[in-house]
Amino acid sequence: MTDWRFGPASEADFEPLLALRMEVMRAHLERVGRFTPERSRAVFRGHFDEPGLRLILVEDELAGCVGFRVAPDHVMLDSFYLATRLQNGGLGSEICKALLAESDALGKPMRLEVLKQSPANRFYLRHGFTPIGEGAHDVMFERKLPT
Repeated sequence: MTDWRFGPASEADFEPLLALRMEVMRAHLERVGRFTPERSRAVFRGHFDEPGLRLILVEDELAGCVGFRVAPDHVMLDSFYLATRLQNGGLGSEICKALLAESDALGKPMRLEVLKQSPANRFYLRHGFTPIGEGAHDVMFERKLPT
């Protein structure tokens, strides 16, 4: 198990997180014709400025981020980016389980959007999410509260 924790994001984290987002998402966005550095900056800026963005720190080093946005009837997860070197080793699952437990404690289902044909779709299906809608480029998933 990797030593990780959440931390608060500050403006100084924007550029390093934007670079991480582009590293993680570029190939997937290029595949569907939706990558430009300007678009990536604008989209991430919008998410970065919303309340609820958390740093993911591994041994106190910046390893990624995640947006945990509490709405009246659900929790919206967005901007879940983990450095490539830390992917496929179970850390993403650990973090996802912690976020799901937090959502469950609030008594709210969790929702998120995932780029179509992204490997992240399989990840979220494994964690109990089901598709509830679809746009031109994204699939909306929801994980209901456990019964």
